[in-house]
Amino acid sequence: MSGTLARLPLSQDVVSESRSPRWAVWRSPAGQPRWARPVLLGIAAVAAVLYAWNLPVVDFAPLYSDAVKSMSGSWKAFLFGAVDADATSTLDKLAGSFVPQVVSAKIFGFHAWSLALPQVIEGVISVLVMYRVVRRWAGVVPGLLAAGIFALTPVAASMFGHSMEDGALVMCLVLAVDAYQRAVLEGRLRSLVWAGVWVGLGFQAKMLQAWMVLPALAIGYLLSAPAGLRRRVKHVVVAGAVTLAVSLSWIALYTFTPASARPYVDGSTNNSAFAMVFGYNGLGHLGIQLPGARKFDNNGGAIDPQQLAGQRDILPAKRGNTEEDPTKATSRPVQKGWAKLFDGHLAVAVGWLYPLALLALLCGLWWRRGAERTDPVRGGLVMWGVWLLTFGLVFSVADVPHTAYVASLTPAVAALSALGIVLFWRAYREGAKQAWLLPLAVAAEVAWAAWLWSHYPNFLPWAKWGALALGVAAVVALVLVRVVKTTSPRLVTAGLAVGVAAVVAAPATYAISVLDPDYSGMSFDANAGPESGRIPAAPPTPANGAGG
Repeated sequence: MSGTLARLPLSQDVVSESRSPRWAVWRSPAGQPRWARPVLLGIAAVAAVLYAWNLPVVDFAPLYSDAVKSMSGSWKAFLFGAVDADATSTLDKLAGSFVPQVVSAKIFGFHAWSLALPQVIEGVISVLVMYRVVRRWAGVVPGLLAAGIFALTPVAASMFGHSMEDGALVMCLVLAVDAYQRAVLEGRLRSLVWAGVWVGLGFQAKMLQAWMVLPALAIGYLLSAPAGLRRRVKHVVVAGAVTLAVSLSWIALYTFTPASARPYVDGSTNNSAFAMVFGYNGLGHLGIQLPGARKFDNNGGAIDPQQLAGQRDILPAKRGNTEEDPTKATSRPVQKGWAKLFDGHLAVAVGWLYPLALLALLCGLWWRRGAERTDPVRGGLVMWGVWLLTFGLVFSVADVPHTAYVASLTPAVAALSALGIVLFWRAYREGAKQAWLLPLAVAAEVAWAAWLWSHYPNFLPWAKWGALALGVAAVVALVLVRVVKTTSPRLVTAGLAVGVAAVVAAPATYAISVLDPDYSGMSFDANAGPESGRIPAAPPTPANGAGG
C-alpha cells in the first residue's frame, strides 16, 4: 500500500477544530497554516465576483418570477407555491423552489437582481463548505484546491448568478455531506440526522434529484462509521426517516388540504402533488409514465414558447445577438444517449476534470484496498465515488432539459480532483513507478481539454492554444524532472505549479467568461462560454458539437 495516502493529514483536522477569535475571520484556526484562511477567503471572493458580476443585467426567469411575485404578496400563495395572486394554480415545482427568492424580494423589492442574489450567496456558502468538507477528509491543501475547482466550474459560475432552484439544491447537498462527514467520523446519529434534514430541504428545491445523493451517504456510513453493524443500520434508518419526513412535508400538506382550498397542481392531470413530483418531475425524465402525471414532452419539459408570449417585456435583449426572441434560448433540444455527459454542452459545463477525478478514485481505492473498515480515506473515496457514479448514471439515461441539472456533479468532481492532485504530487516526489501518475494525469487532462474545446473552435482561440501550450509544457517539464532525477525543490515545485495551472486552465477560462454577459448563461440554461444559451457559438452542425 502506498505511503502517499497514509500520510494524508486526516484525523488531526477532525479531532481538533479550534477556532480563532470570532472577529478575526481572516486568521486561520490553530492547527492550520497561517495562510490557509486568507487563501480560502480569496477563493470565496473570486467566487462572489464571478457569481455576482452580472446581477445588474440578469434576466427574470419567465413564469418562475411570477410565482415569486405572487408568493411574496400572499401567504396562501407562499404556502402552496402558487403562480398567481389568487392562488388558483401552481407551477410544476414545489413551493420551496422559490422561498429564497421570495425572502430576498421581501427585503430588497421585486427586481431581477434581487431574485438572483440568493443564488450568489448559496454559491459562496458552497465554496466555503467544500473547503471544510475536503479539509477534514484530506487536509488543507486538497480543501483549498477543491474550493477553487468548485468555484471555477463553468456550470457553477453561471448557475449561481441566476435565479434558479439548482443553486439551493447544490448548497443543500454540500451541507448534507458536511454533516454526514461528522457523523461517519464519529459515529454520531445527530449529525447523520442533520444530513437527512439538508437532503430533505434539497428535495424542496429540486425534488427527486436531491435523493440521488442518498446511496453515497448510506453506503459510506454503513461501510466506514466507527460503530457496530446494528447501530450503523439503526442510524441510517432513523436518518432516512427524517429525510423522508422533511422531503414529503409539502406533498403531505397539499395532499391533506381539500382541493377546493388550494391551488391546482401543474405537472399533473389529476391535481396530484405526488404525480407532479414523482411522475412528471421524476420518473417522467426516464420515460416512465405514472398515473396522473402530465406526459414529459420531447423537449425535456421546456417551457412552451406560447407561455412566454407575455414575458418578453421583462427579458433583456441578448447582447451581441440579432436574435431577440427569448424563447430561442430555451429551445435547445434535449441531449440524449449515455455519452451525453462526455460531449456537447453538458461536458463543457461540468466535465473538464473527469480524467483526473476518475484516475484519483481508481488509484485511491487500489492503494487503500487493505485498509481497515473504518479507514476515513477509503470511506471518503467510496462516498464520493458512489456520488459520482449515481448522478452520472442517472443523468446518462434520463432527459436533462437544462444544463444546471448537472451542477450536482460538481462537488464530487471537485473533491476527487483535488485529492488526485495532492496524491499524484506526493507520489511524484517519492519517485518510483507511481511518480509517472502525475505526468499521466496532466497529459490526460490536456488531451481531454483539447477534445472538449475542439467542439467550439471559434471561442477564444488564443486562450485555447495558450492553455494547450501550457499543458504540453507542464507534461514535458514533469517528465524531464523524473528522467533527469533532479532533487532541486524549486524545479519540482515549479513542475507541480505548471501542471496544476495546465489542469485548471480550460475550465477556469470558460468560468471566467461569465464576466462577459454574452457568455454568462441565463435563467433556463446555466452554462458559461459559447454554450451559454444567450448566443450560439456556431451553426448547429456535427462538427461543433450540435445536439447540446
